This record gives sequence, C-alpha cells and structure tokens, in this order.
Amino acid sequence: MVTIVAFLILLGILVLVHEVGHFQVARRLKIGVEEFGLGFPPRLASKIKDGIVYSLNWVPLGGFVKIKGENGDLITEPDSFSIQPFWKKFLVLVAGVAMNIVLGWFLLSIGLIIGLPGVVDQSVAGKAIDSQIQITQVLPKSAAATAGLHLGDIIKNIDGQTFKTPEGYVQYIQSHSDKVFTLEIERKNQKQEIRAQAQTVPGQTNKILGVNLAQTGLIKYSWWRAPWEALKLTGFIVAQIFISLAKLIGGLVTGHGTAASLSGPVGVAVMTGQMVDLGFRYLLQFAALLSLNLAVINILPIPALDGGRILFIIIEKIRRKPNRASLENAFHQTGFALLLILVALITYKDLLLYTSSWWQQLKNLF
Repeated sequence: MVTIVAFLILLGILVLVHEVGHFQVARRLKIGVEEFGLGFPPRLASKIKDGIVYSLNWVPLGGFVKIKGENGDLITEPDSFSIQPFWKKFLVLVAGVAMNIVLGWFLLSIGLIIGLPGVVDQSVAGKAIDSQIQITQVLPKSAAATAGLHLGDIIKNIDGQTFKTPEGYVQYIQSHSDKVFTLEIERKNQKQEIRAQAQTVPGQTNKILGVNLAQTGLIKYSWWRAPWEALKLTGFIVAQIFISLAKLIGGLVTGHGTAASLSGPVGVAVMTGQMVDLGFRYLLQFAALLSLNLAVINILPIPALDGGRILFIIIEKIRRKPNRASLENAFHQTGFALLLILVALITYKDLLLYTSSWWQQLKNLF
C-alpha cells in the first residue's frame, strides 16, 4: 500500500506542477481558462471561482487544464486561445515543460545541499562522503533476484573477501563462478548474509549473479554552490535523455533497437517503491529524474502532447493562416489513442518482466 500511495503522490505532484505552468501563463496573458482538473474524469468534486472550474477527479493518473478555445473554436471570443498571436500560444504550451525542468532543478538543488547518492568518480571524488560498493541494478528473475538481493544493498564482503572497487568483486565472482557465494550486505543499516550461485543467462556464456555494482557516495555542496551544480546536472540529464531517446528511435528504425528499457506506470510504481525503501534522498533524486523525463517526453513533436501542439502552431506561423481545426483535432485524437496503446503494451511488458503473474504483481504494489 505504501508503494502505490507514494507513486500516486509523486505522480500527482509532477502533473500538478506541469499543469500549474500552463494555467498561470494562460491567466497572466489574459487567455481564458475553463477548468483546472487534478486527475481524470469522472468528477469527484468541483468548485467554481472567477469563472474557472477547479475539479478533483476519480482517476488519479494525471491532470489537465482546459483552456478556452484550445481546439480551434470560439474564434469570436477575445480571450480564446485559438485567436492569440504565436508568441502567446507558444508560451502557454511550453510552460508545463519549463515548470517540470524548474522542479527537477529545484529538487536536485535541495538534494545536493543535503547530499545526493551518486557514483563516485574523479569529477566528484573530493565532494563525496560515505563511499561504498553498492548494488545499482538487480536483473529481474536473475540468480541475485532469486536469492533476495535488492537495489541499494551495500556489499561488505563476498566469502569474507573485501575489495575497494566494484571491479574487484566482479573479477572474484567470475573467477569462482561455480561456487555458492556468501555475500555480507548492509540493508537499512542492518547487516545480513545472503547465499547466491551464479547462473548462465540467454545470450551470455559466462555465469553471472545478475547485479550491477558501483562505488557510490553522497555528493554534497555548500548551499550557495548547490543550485549552480544542480543547474549543470539538470542540463546533463536532459541532454542524456535526448541522446538515449535518439539512440532508441534510431535502433528501432534500423531494426537493432529494443524497447526493453522503457517503463510504464507499473514499472515506475515498482521503482518508486524501491526508492521509498532506500530512503528520502533516493526518492528525491528519483522525483527529479522523473520530472525531467516528463519534460523531455512532453516537448517531443508527438500528437496530443505539448510538443505536438507546438509543432502545429509553428506550421500555422509558417503558412500564415490558421490550420484546419478538424484536421488538427483528429491528428491529436489519433495520437492520443496510439499513446494509450503504447502505454498498454509497455505495461504488459512490465508485468511480464517483474513477475510471471499479473495478479501477483498487483498484490505486490499494495
């Protein structure tokens, strides 16, 4: 239950910030707003203030702002979105993305003041404290997952052998791959022993436990330097998201890509639960990454998303005449339907990935 509550709260905050961006910019530019809704209909409760309906809806997976004339109608109304100049439309549409980037930067700033977990390398070695060897990934259905190893577990030793680097542990496992390992780990400040035996997996000849290890530590900066470092980190993360998406799309086009790394609501919910277990710093960092991912996805020129709508007002600007409202609306509705199908497929993949039973996965979320 904690996992699903944390997931809904986190998603609600990210969506609320996004929609507040659209809402506030529209209001400041004197563009009419008909409704500000948290969640999707059917409606649970509502209140009207200054001609705007503020609604709370039953489906807690998102939110929306209904802007007057956003579908190309009400062209005789002076506060209709459809008759506004290009620059006003652009600012309203890009405001949600901008707010998610600002939120990501803000959360990273707070995190770098209190200390964010990160991989220790030469660039941050001087700022890292509490350096340790930590599990950064556990492959589903691997030997490590079966044995009970978790994301975030700290490796104290394997078979009594202690190494200063992740590579030391990897080499030890590879050179003794036929034995049953005894791993002493630390989880939630408590030490325990876990026994696991490496196994072969499809596509590889070497036996593996199925974990990724990294030397991690808390990265901290002074309160006055943290916002600047967070800004640089925000730019780096956004750039990496774009690069990863480009590689994914390029691979799919050439037939060498895979969508296995994509996660839907179930995958994000599972990861949220893992971050809750690891602690506040990890959840804060995860929220920042999700906010930046949401910003990047929304700015892409995909129908029904902010980027798709921005693309249409750019086309309108180039053509110097309004687009056909019926054609644009049909395009966005089709795009939205395709997005729902994609989410359903990714959710199906997530359920198969995390468990062999859909019902068991749903029980685990609660």
